[in-house]
Amino acid sequence: MAQTLRIGTRGSKLALVQAGMVRDALIAAHPGLEVEIKIIQTSGDWKPEQGETRLSETKGGKGQFAAEIEHALLAGAVDCGVHSLKDMSSFLPEGLVIRHVLKREDPRDVLLANGAVRNLGDLPEGAVVGTASLRRQALLLAQRPDLKIVPLRGNVPTRIEKMRAGQVDATVLALAGVRRLGLEREIACTFTEEQMLPAACQGIVGIEIREGDSETARLFDPIHHAESGYAAAAERAALAVLDGSCHTPIGAHALRDGGIMTLRVLVASGDGRQVFRDEQSGPVQNDADAARLGQVVGLRLKSRIPPDLLA
Repeated sequence: MAQTLRIGTRGSKLALVQAGMVRDALIAAHPGLEVEIKIIQTSGDWKPEQGETRLSETKGGKGQFAAEIEHALLAGAVDCGVHSLKDMSSFLPEGLVIRHVLKREDPRDVLLANGAVRNLGDLPEGAVVGTASLRRQALLLAQRPDLKIVPLRGNVPTRIEKMRAGQVDATVLALAGVRRLGLEREIACTFTEEQMLPAACQGIVGIEIREGDSETARLFDPIHHAESGYAAAAERAALAVLDGSCHTPIGAHALRDGGIMTLRVLVASGDGRQVFRDEQSGPVQNDADAARLGQVVGLRLKSRIPPDLLA
């Protein structure tokens, strides 16, 4: 590894905040370490000329948020990639691993809306809600089938600007991103897990490195948050069993208490008319235990789901 650790990241405000969190944690753990943040534009970055096309309707899905960073990592142009782990594909390119994560932020979703809206029920009949997430679309329609759901792309500030300009009446975002950008004042309400089960690994910042790069791995060992890593292992294992991508509305959330982890997973139809849920608790002491729990729940849920529901 070079004397300066090079972090590859997208250039959005949120991505840079998260890369900065990793940089600051590294420097605190290793005084004197030089860390450089390198911005890499990815094919998943929204551009105005693209309109509001969902990632689920484009080739590559959510893997587009990481592909160019992963290419740079494999080529040796950067030493690690910092990602919102919920945006990562279930299966990484050969030669890359994610074994380090920061402490998870609150994984719940939040509603942002124009006017005096304090909960989902306050939205008028037929209100237009913008979201790029099929999971959020499905769970919104499961509760309010009268809503009109439209695609809404862009980073967090861009989506808020579009809403304030009247393009939509409301939008749903991850609390973690809103909080990291200091925009909590924009929140109308926070959804409960029962209302809106989070996306797998929502709120977790993942660090991707080259497999076998033990020198870089050792630098990240002190800043790895094991508890969040267990949750990530369980949720990503369930997602992998379900062949989860941005083409399928899937939610997953794991929480460990006193050594016992409870994992909740759901799969829904895009119109919200079908929602299949499963959950299980079991002892988890390491990533392997967590992954096994995720596989059990994923397989059991998959056996109950109509095959055409999994894209």
